[in-house]
Amino acid sequence: MIEYTEGEPLRDTKAPEGPIEERWAKRKFSAKLVNPANKRKLNVIVVGTGLAGGSAAATLGELGYNVKSFCYQDSPRRAHSIAAQGGINAAKNYRGDGDSIYRLFYDTVKGGDFRARESNVYRLAEVSVNIIDQAVAQGVPFAREYGGLLDTRSFGGAQVSRTFYARGQTGQQLLLGAYQALERQVKAGTVEMFTRHEMLELIVSGGRARGIIVRDMVTGEIERHTADAVVLATGGYGNVFFLSTNAKGCNTTAIWRAHERGAYFANPCYTQIHPTCIPVSGEYQSKLTLMSESLRNDGRVWVPVAAGDDRAAGDIPEDERDYYLERIYPAFGNLVPRDIASRAAKNVCDEGRGVGPGGLGVYLDFRDAIARLGRDAVEKKYGNLFEMYERITGEDPYTQPMRIYPAVHYTMGGLWVDYDLQSTVPGLFVIGEANFSDHGANRLGASALMQGLADGYFVLPTTLGDYLANGPYGEVDEEAVAEAEIKVRTKIDRLMAVNGTRTPDSFHRELGKIMWDYCGMERTEESLRKALELIPGLRDEFWRNVKVSGTPEELNQVLEKAGRVADFFDLAELMCLDALVRTESCGGHFRAESQDADGEALRDDEHFAHVSAWERTPDGPVLHKEALEYDYVKMTQRSYK
Repeated sequence: MIEYTEGEPLRDTKAPEGPIEERWAKRKFSAKLVNPANKRKLNVIVVGTGLAGGSAAATLGELGYNVKSFCYQDSPRRAHSIAAQGGINAAKNYRGDGDSIYRLFYDTVKGGDFRARESNVYRLAEVSVNIIDQAVAQGVPFAREYGGLLDTRSFGGAQVSRTFYARGQTGQQLLLGAYQALERQVKAGTVEMFTRHEMLELIVSGGRARGIIVRDMVTGEIERHTADAVVLATGGYGNVFFLSTNAKGCNTTAIWRAHERGAYFANPCYTQIHPTCIPVSGEYQSKLTLMSESLRNDGRVWVPVAAGDDRAAGDIPEDERDYYLERIYPAFGNLVPRDIASRAAKNVCDEGRGVGPGGLGVYLDFRDAIARLGRDAVEKKYGNLFEMYERITGEDPYTQPMRIYPAVHYTMGGLWVDYDLQSTVPGLFVIGEANFSDHGANRLGASALMQGLADGYFVLPTTLGDYLANGPYGEVDEEAVAEAEIKVRTKIDRLMAVNGTRTPDSFHRELGKIMWDYCGMERTEESLRKALELIPGLRDEFWRNVKVSGTPEELNQVLEKAGRVADFFDLAELMCLDALVRTESCGGHFRAESQDADGEALRDDEHFAHVSAWERTPDGPVLHKEALEYDYVKMTQRSYK
């Protein structure tokens, strides 16, 4: 097993003291300002153009900074945020059903199983109300009620209706709003856009992040770009599992490069399994498809009462159906949080009551909703999702239940950041899913879009300005730039020189199976130690036998994949180590040895009420712990019953 040592405790020194509802206002007022003339002299690099990166680059450009924006897609609007379906949370209480900033704060801390910072979560809830106004002003076509007011629906982990939505394509519409704001700045000349460029190294000069090395994915040219600060908005690392709901291009390279340069990696074992995905259909499938959590508003989840019942769903009478979420969690029913719904689905399938091929599925049934509301009303709310399901499975969800099963979706872990969203490398800011800061051990549905836009539109522009106002930080050391470029070229040369017999995808698939089998929905000490035995051997074989065709000086997707898979090996090892060290269950991290009599996650607050922040050193990983203190929400055993 990989050895680690424990280092000095970590503390977030940027979060203000005092009443929690005043902390963000206090931080905004204490932040130093950069006058407009000086902003024009400052350069900022933003990597990633999803909701976090796109909104950040647009806002920084609007403020007058010189921004360079990078993405590996052919257009900023192709960022993976476009795939988000169900909605975005905000504490506006349009329904008058008891919602408030404090309730959103409370639900998020509880939903994250008391493993998130109170200050960050309260700020997120506070800023959420501004996001909706911003998006509406940009023309985002949120659903509206008959009277013209914005409509909301329910999501898991909440008993109020606070999720704003645009049918089943909320992420797409919000991203188009941010994209339009970004393109406005491109036209204005404050943002320079670099599409089809992949970040391969972070430049650190004088102890500060001062730029990046990128590869032009069309020509293969290696480029240097320097700036006064660097912002990473590159998303999560769920594709380490190979099969996930993420786009195939999603990877960990940018944040892993930063980790190698000194940025601590926080809570890497916190991965989210989404309960509402189309089940795996074959051995050679390369991606899974998410069905929005919003479907659990009207769809009822069930399996046959009897194990081995292989009758068609329509042939199983009502008294022989087990609506198990409604039975076990009567207060929340089908709208329990994702980690709980996922484990419950796994449990009934393990009992032999799963449906579909291999028994790895449960039903999501709209029969009652169609009878109650009418087909037209259901189609108006979920039509594009139903159409997507039918195209993929060939089954009509209006006449027979959908089949769903949990799959890897989101990562709550990421680079450690303080209240200002700055990493342990000065000048390196990390926003959106790429950081760890807001969700604890489990993210509530519709909160990813909220965090990405909160960070990009409202938080980063204030805190980054405070950092830049403390400059200038001098010229970038040419030796530091050259060293970073040499490191990139050396790794590419090494990959090309192997000339083995296996594709990068074959290694990725094998690594993903190890991770799913041994560090997936349920982890044990034995399984994690097994993974930590297997990963180094597979990594060694990769460096002996990977085949990278083509040349580096051209469009070469095999080379891109090989570099990303190499990083996934190192990340997978750290994820398993983090999961092994954390001998409690919390949220999406379920250790089978730590559960209560009802099979629910059993936390160990005495020993693990902390953030695990990992430092990478030549002598091995060093674990730094940031204590989590709760002054406003009492830590209790989560219950949704």
